[in-house]
Amino acid sequence: MAYIIGIIISYLLGSIPMGLLLTKFMGKGDLRKVGSGNIGATNVMRVGGLRMAAMTWVLDMLKAIFAVFVGYIIGGTVFGAWCGFFAVFGHCYPVWLRFHGGKGISSLFGVLLAISPMSFFVCGIEWLLVALSSGYSSLGAVVAFCVMPLLGFFIGWQVGLPFLAIALLCLWRHRENIGRLVAGTESKIEWKWKK
Repeated sequence: MAYIIGIIISYLLGSIPMGLLLTKFMGKGDLRKVGSGNIGATNVMRVGGLRMAAMTWVLDMLKAIFAVFVGYIIGGTVFGAWCGFFAVFGHCYPVWLRFHGGKGISSLFGVLLAISPMSFFVCGIEWLLVALSSGYSSLGAVVAFCVMPLLGFFIGWQVGLPFLAIALLCLWRHRENIGRLVAGTESKIEWKWKK
């Protein structure tokens, strides 16, 4: 019963639309009706600048970290990693927004930080290098999704499985971005501190 409760709490935590709430609070309107329509940090940056995007990123990470912490208390590190998966799933398919959510990258980094700070830094540096050099946030994210399971299985197969599940979920959520990257029509990042 405790495991089921942990999964439900993790999903509900992940479902909190931090980007949408923050942009509304800051007077930027409904995030779903501007830019890409996505509720994640990249779209927040388009309407609110880098500072607001960074705030969204941190808040999305924190909800995943709390989910991992809940799972850790109930069943240890491995269950904590699975609760992280359900937090990312909630971020992608939030019950509060009729299951239309973000793409999971910021929450994924929260799981990485909570489970393996070294994996967090490896994927973080990779994302920054790829995103800054190419101008495509989504390309950095896709590479991170490919690296994450390898890092998880290096820790242990029991952690590798939820890491793989998170990576596959996020790859699925980025399928349109991948198509645009292949076609050369993906939008580049606009690095603006404030709007």
